Amino acid sequence: MKKLHVCCAALMAAVITPSFLHAQAAPNRALDGCKQNILVESVPGISNDFIRGVDISSLAEVEKHGGTFKNAQGKDADIFDILRESGVNWIRLRVWNNPTEGGGNNSVETDIPLAVRAKKAGMKLLIDFHYSDFWADPAKQTVPKKWKNLKGEQLNSAVEQFTRDSINKFAKAGASPDMIQIGNELNNGFLWPQGKIWAIENEKAGGMDRFISLLKSASNGVRSAQDGAKKKIAVHLADGANNGLYRAIFDPVTAAGLDYDVIALSFYTYFHGNTEQLKANMEDLSRRYGKELIVAETAYAFTPDDGDKQGNSFLVFSDDTTGYRPSVQGQATAVRDVIAAVASVKGGAGVFYWEPAWLPVKGAGLSKSEGCTWENQAMFDFNGRYLPSLAVWNLVGGKGEVKTVWGGSAKNGSSFTPYALTEPLEVQTTPGKNPQLPSKIKVLFTNDKEQLVSVKWNEPDWTKQNSLGTVKVTGTIAGASFAPEAEVKIVEQLNLISDPSFESGKLGEWKLDGEGASCFVENNKGNAHTGKFTYKYWKKSGFKSTLTRTVTGLANGTYILSVWAMGGGGENQILLFAENYGGNRVSAEITNTGWKNWKQYSVEIPVSNGKMTIGIYLDTNDGNWGNFDDVVLVQK
Repeated sequence: MKKLHVCCAALMAAVITPSFLHAQAAPNRALDGCKQNILVESVPGISNDFIRGVDISSLAEVEKHGGTFKNAQGKDADIFDILRESGVNWIRLRVWNNPTEGGGNNSVETDIPLAVRAKKAGMKLLIDFHYSDFWADPAKQTVPKKWKNLKGEQLNSAVEQFTRDSINKFAKAGASPDMIQIGNELNNGFLWPQGKIWAIENEKAGGMDRFISLLKSASNGVRSAQDGAKKKIAVHLADGANNGLYRAIFDPVTAAGLDYDVIALSFYTYFHGNTEQLKANMEDLSRRYGKELIVAETAYAFTPDDGDKQGNSFLVFSDDTTGYRPSVQGQATAVRDVIAAVASVKGGAGVFYWEPAWLPVKGAGLSKSEGCTWENQAMFDFNGRYLPSLAVWNLVGGKGEVKTVWGGSAKNGSSFTPYALTEPLEVQTTPGKNPQLPSKIKVLFTNDKEQLVSVKWNEPDWTKQNSLGTVKVTGTIAGASFAPEAEVKIVEQLNLISDPSFESGKLGEWKLDGEGASCFVENNKGNAHTGKFTYKYWKKSGFKSTLTRTVTGLANGTYILSVWAMGGGGENQILLFAENYGGNRVSAEITNTGWKNWKQYSVEIPVSNGKMTIGIYLDTNDGNWGNFDDVVLVQK
């Protein structure tokens, strides 16, 4: 898992904890998860030895602090038995050099008992070396404290010896690994700065050659282990749909003759894109390098709920064509689609789910001082009860129907049909004019997947619609009984602000006087008033900024400017304002009162010179955050 994701959860807990409401489909509440009835489409041609893996690196801490797991029959059971019966055949465990330096767990000594249990359950084992004392990922690859003064061949030797010795310890305990991951999410190398590939600004970086040299030492450590078993070596990057990144790393790695067997990818839809993009990247990698391919990390939420008030790092995935509802069904469908993408690629060997057993147990969080940010993406509810989505590992192979003691179930199914709009559809027009209703809309299907479909609207004679108000229009989707509905608002004047909800994903005509890293367009439906984008602000320290745009060609008269806002509160000042309209600045003070507490603020502007400049002013304190959406400017 990217530490960047984890950092977001730790630093922005209140900011990005999402909710999710469809027009006609409420989200799953966590306590209802085990009661859900789901359908999973099988994956044609999937082999019996396809890797159906899970990373349960946090299990030792969860169990140490009292976490337990219940099987589908509602009985306390060993999690390895539950996983095996659900179709899981591989276990992945991360290894930190000396995790006490970072406040975590997952030393070799911590992991060996877990590895032994996995082997006794008949599962294969992937060991994920981070080569760090704590989280390692694209944003952070901190050299272990014990190695910080080692240079050149000294560091190479330490990497090789640590790798070899660790593997031998697992083997001596009767848990010889079957695959070794030499580094975690190596987008910009590891063991910084010596193993860093690309420097940023004035940073030091060893460059690609030094990175590959260290990677070769790690590979040599695997090959020189004395347990006598042939192990596959995996090289792992994040951003699984980013083909340019993978070529930039694996072209020189291949040219240098690195001894490895598997290309491993992290792929989280809400960070990295859709499964078609994943598949396209993997197909290119397969042709180009001829290696086996695995998704080493993926996940999706079964609920938007937060189990421990730490905040969660999950963001709802919804692009222009596809998406998934955060529900038990949506979680299973998202995982099934990743499995299907990997299985369809030559050399596609399997998928690992990241941390399905990370329960929100106090003491088993990101570190000794933090809670869990992942429990809503587990495959057990917050109390450790079996979720029907866990059966996905069997059901992709066409077997493993499950009924839970709480009334839930999971079985194979297909021919899913639409049942709800993904969000309310509103269109504006003026009296007597045809509205621009979309020819395609995104709807939610019964597998809780969003898809784009064609629609034919049953429209009235708009030339006769001369009164202000709302007209509801229904549509027809071929082959479906669900009739989508659109609200057409007949208004005196259309909104003069283009892209009022930032759905272009860009600031566009808006101009920012301030830090782009602190004020930006965020793609997160859970934080949006409508659509999926907002103008977002957040920074660890206080700052000031002004966002403006100028509107010209106005008829003189009075205008109303409004915006919807929500946030954590505590700012020195937030203003919605207008100026340069022929008079003094007018403004409305905005007061945020909490996440999802959306309020609309407005000002009247008496324009006398045919133009105006509108804007949002921020004067924040440390850690303040908030979102703005749906800017409207109309003539009164």
